[in-house]
Amino acid sequence: MLFPKKVKHRKWQTGRKSPARLMHADTRGITLSFGSFGLKAETSARVKSNQIEAARKAAVRTITKVGKMWIRVFPDRPYTQKGAQTPMGKGKGELQGYVFEVRPGRILFEVDGVDETIAREALRKAGAKLPLKTKVVKREM
Repeated sequence: MLFPKKVKHRKWQTGRKSPARLMHADTRGITLSFGSFGLKAETSARVKSNQIEAARKAAVRTITKVGKMWIRVFPDRPYTQKGAQTPMGKGKGELQGYVFEVRPGRILFEVDGVDETIAREALRKAGAKLPLKTKVVKREM
């Protein structure tokens, strides 16, 4: 699973945003940079590192050793959770893992080196593992 080697602050504040602001399209990472096909987010969500890894495994099994895959997101935001049956109060919960905040328009994965049908199938399987709506995009020549 992906996680940062070192963080400045172990626990972050929640950083809640209004749903209207979360639906604004992303401005960075919205074009294909490496591959011919990509998986683009259509909704916003917080994607955990284990979900990214599950999507990566699903896609890599389909493209086999012939193709190449790039992961365009990195989970660097920590999230916490209090233990089961813990009463209210007594501070913030323990660190559980890391997430990446995805906004609409962000390219999550890119694939190259395989034909279109295999690439679309691999990215469709990867998108099924993620907690958001996605679509497969193709590089414009």
